[in-house]
Amino acid sequence: MSLSWIYSKIIGARNMLYDRGAFETFDLGARTISIGNITAGGTGKTPLVAYVAESLAAREEKVCILTRGYGRKNAHKRVLVSDGEQILARPEEAGDEPFELAQKLLGKAVVIADADRVSAAEWAKRKFGVTAFVLDDGFQHRRVKRDIDLVCIDATNPFGGGKMLPSGRLREPLVNLNRADIIVITRANQAEDISNLKSQISDLNANAEIFEAKNDIVETVSLKEFHAKTQRTQSEEKSVLDDAGLTKHAAKSKPALAFCGIGNPESFFEQLRTENFSVAAAETFRDHHIYTQQDVVSIENQAHKNGAEILFTTAKDAVKLLDLKFEIPCYVVEIKMNIDDAGTFLAML
Repeated sequence: MSLSWIYSKIIGARNMLYDRGAFETFDLGARTISIGNITAGGTGKTPLVAYVAESLAAREEKVCILTRGYGRKNAHKRVLVSDGEQILARPEEAGDEPFELAQKLLGKAVVIADADRVSAAEWAKRKFGVTAFVLDDGFQHRRVKRDIDLVCIDATNPFGGGKMLPSGRLREPLVNLNRADIIVITRANQAEDISNLKSQISDLNANAEIFEAKNDIVETVSLKEFHAKTQRTQSEEKSVLDDAGLTKHAAKSKPALAFCGIGNPESFFEQLRTENFSVAAAETFRDHHIYTQQDVVSIENQAHKNGAEILFTTAKDAVKLLDLKFEIPCYVVEIKMNIDDAGTFLAML
């Protein structure tokens, strides 16, 4: 009897109890959109959370992102990461992904890290007058009722080998995709052909709308400017630093070492290569890695060995590099998600 089999039975029993109403679910009292995965690891969920929050904010909703905040210092403490106007917590207090979202969504969304998302939502409604909640990593968080259940599936590794945790990456059996209202195939541009994947998804859930999404690099920002942006409030008027960043064209002309600690690191490196950046070398760290100065020394040594003149990293990694010193210029690659048939997608939200 394998651990994966035991895990599958536990998850199955839990879902059955929710389906039968034995476990209570709670209405947050505002439109609630859950965005989650059926696999563990990086599926491109964070850019989609930002995309949805921005879209709701553009329609004059008061948006709040509710997230557990994986990897933060105190997982049991409620942390107001951003009140929508300024960032109020450090990455170690908030978790790297909530901090990244807060930085991306200044002026557009409140961000709260709390394991008890029902209680956090009640507090957020009273304090901020929230009219729309985005439940980050919410597919398995069935305690919260949702109006839309949205699931991300990574085109480059859709089902994590098809095995349940801990042997594979599936969080629950694939049949449970039948709970989803919308399925977004992320990184669709990094897969040669997704027609078979679409057919598999349709076989599992004939009613869900399926959308394709791809990531595009919109700019490269110096690490110094990236961190300066996190210190600004919406009401502050500050001049842009002289070394704000390289244009995409200039960045492509320089050999670079790319490094990251995310769930699917190869997707980041492949994104750079696809958009014709010169990746001389790549360094991978564990997901949610906490960087030290020794890590920076090691990265720069590898850069020198491979003739790299600059460094590239992700926004998720950059939030944990604030107090570290770089001798080689380090740039943050800003990525934005684009969804096919965006009008239909947004109408459903």
